[in-house]
Amino acid sequence: MFITVGVVNMALGKKFILASNSASRYSLLKNAGLSFSKTPPFCNEEKIKKKLLQKKINKKNLPKHLAKQKALSVSRKNPNKLVVGSDTIIIFQKKIINKAKTLKEARKKLKQLSGKKHQIISGASVCCGNKQIWSIKQQSTVTLKKISDKQIDEYLNKTGKQILSSVGCYQVEKLGPQILKSIKGDFFNVLGFPLFPFLSFLSKIKK
Repeated sequence: MFITVGVVNMALGKKFILASNSASRYSLLKNAGLSFSKTPPFCNEEKIKKKLLQKKINKKNLPKHLAKQKALSVSRKNPNKLVVGSDTIIIFQKKIINKAKTLKEARKKLKQLSGKKHQIISGASVCCGNKQIWSIKQQSTVTLKKISDKQIDEYLNKTGKQILSSVGCYQVEKLGPQILKSIKGDFFNVLGFPLFPFLSFLSKIKK
């Protein structure tokens, strides 16, 4: 998506609350020059996720649903402000991949993803006055290089435990390019937020 300088400039002055615990999302939006504060969402994400999956919703729509619930939970306490929620999942071989809890699990995950493609789907929701006023879903496809056990170990030695904050265990904004072969789709979506559509939305609303 092509975003003009005018759209970016119009978006920069719009203030909002980011309903998120994610350090990477916070950095992404700060680096984009946006004005916002951050607060953790007041909802049990895992409980909501479990209920949604029990209802057998399309897995690809899960990030939009979770983003909405995160935003709504904060909007209820801040009804006069724009609140932004977001969520990201990875789908590999038709299954959702969860974050690795240990480096041993990260090693196993990278071995599974080695030489293969997976989809990263991010959803964003904006709520105001206790209701959703905008939402979007974006999908990108990432392919890892074919990496040996030795290369995986060397990579994890470089990254350390910080890699556990990345669902895919590669942190594309840091050392990820060392083991990634290609990205098809929006780069910022891979980082965990549909930035360009969000900038376009902000540029169209009144201050």
